Amino acid sequence: MAEDAPTQILVQSTLSDTMKVDTRDGDHLGTVQAFMVHKSTGRATHAVLSLGGFLGMGKSYYPLPFSLLQFDPVRDRYVVTIDRRLLEGGPSWANNAPIFDQAYADRVASYYQVQGENLNVA
Repeated sequence: MAEDAPTQILVQSTLSDTMKVDTRDGDHLGTVQAFMVHKSTGRATHAVLSLGGFLGMGKSYYPLPFSLLQFDPVRDRYVVTIDRRLLEGGPSWANNAPIFDQAYADRVASYYQVQGENLNVA
């Protein structure tokens, strides 16, 4: 009996203690809500940033290719390497997360003008 193929290539790894994210100018931007991790390789391909909101209401979530983040070990936070306005105009959701398949990953990569990843390759 053949095993069923996985329904999604990426799995969301939600962080219990969210990591702070700053702009490249040093301003607080939001937090890393989750990483999108490739099931076969275990490598994080995207970070899901949580921006805005008050008391858990009105937050928006922005998937960002991991290559557009730098970790600052001194301040223990991530820094977004692109302009804040570009990020805030990018693919996002408020309530229902999209299915993070190859087509959506390609859409995100195209928006940020970075090389897309072939999620079907282990």
